[in-house]
Amino acid sequence: MPPPPIAPDGPGRLPYYSAAPSAYGDPGAYPAANPYGWPGMQPAPSNGLGTAALVCGILAAVGFLLWPIALVLGILGIIFGAIGRGKAKRGEATNPGMALAGLICGSVGIVLVVGFWAVVIALIN
Repeated sequence: MPPPPIAPDGPGRLPYYSAAPSAYGDPGAYPAANPYGWPGMQPAPSNGLGTAALVCGILAAVGFLLWPIALVLGILGIIFGAIGRGKAKRGEATNPGMALAGLICGSVGIVLVVGFWAVVIALIN
């Protein structure tokens, strides 16, 4: 199929563009893009420390009879919870509740380990 015939004064403008000149230069040109460009994506929240604090804190509180492991996990739960709360306050994370729960569970785990050892020492004496 041959192409459509060309008008005597040239191909002309496409019918869906206006003939009025635009404010940005060429009449009938595409409208100008956003002068500020694409805003881009927001960075994903880094919720890893709050989640790690909660997991470590729960494991420390539940497994306090395995006292060396529970002591280390309780300390890690407190550290990760404190850092996770700081990130949530700065807006880098979206789970301040999980970080706080990890901090509390880690503290409870350490208290249970110390209480367990107080009972063991009291029973030995």
